[in-house]
Amino acid sequence: MEDVYEKLLRCVDSVRKKVDFVPQVALVLGSGLGDFADGIRVEAEINYHDIEGFPVSTVPGHAGKFIFGYVGDVPVVCMKGRVHYYEGYAMSDVVLPIRLMKMLGAQVLFLTNAAGGIQLGMKAGDLMLITGQIASFVPSPLIGPNIDELGVRFPDMSEIYNRDLILTARKCAAELGIDLKEGTYLQFTGPAYESPQEVAMARILGADAVGMSTACEAVAANHMGMRIVGISCISNLACGISPAPLSHSEVQQAADGVAPRFQALVTQMIKEIEKTCR
Repeated sequence: MEDVYEKLLRCVDSVRKKVDFVPQVALVLGSGLGDFADGIRVEAEINYHDIEGFPVSTVPGHAGKFIFGYVGDVPVVCMKGRVHYYEGYAMSDVVLPIRLMKMLGAQVLFLTNAAGGIQLGMKAGDLMLITGQIASFVPSPLIGPNIDELGVRFPDMSEIYNRDLILTARKCAAELGIDLKEGTYLQFTGPAYESPQEVAMARILGADAVGMSTACEAVAANHMGMRIVGISCISNLACGISPAPLSHSEVQQAADGVAPRFQALVTQMIKEIEKTCR
């Protein structure tokens, strides 16, 4: 684990040699949601390839770069594309970008993803506020000797998603007239979409949406003391709920359709979050 921390420090040093921007909010853009970055007042961009030892996105729809800039007056760092466990990376590499953004100065983590809807009444194009999660189906990023510089050995996980930020999301959605669903997100490893039986199991366990990211990132961020908020774009109904076969192009198309509402909600939330950070 010392190697994990040393690698993280090398990445921080590599970024700092290119940009001295200090973000307040870190934002991870999931599949098909990268266009949000086009509305940022950009100060600097860094391609993942240009950061020493940094894992690189290999999935269509994930551009693979950090964008530093402002949403309104709020300094943000935006991940335009994430890395996933199913791409073959060690879990420590999957969460390295989250840890990096915290060490660059971010105190709030805004997680987004494209997810399969399980909750009754959901439809493709809905937005779901993540109020809880199930991460038991992927390895914990905290396995192994604890990195004391990042957090405590046994971090509390009773409030992974910050209550105040959940209230902020509800307030902003109401002001914008957005029907914001709420629920529990469950992460599977992927890359195959879930079978109908796995979706039935997830529903029994209390999940409202399923995907292949996010939960492990939230565990790592919570370990470091970040305040976390999460939004899922329901790109499709999960297998067994929808009779149609699932495809990545469907995920991207659904995200494109919801993009205006998503961008409006995230922008307003970041501006509201900034008030709580003063």
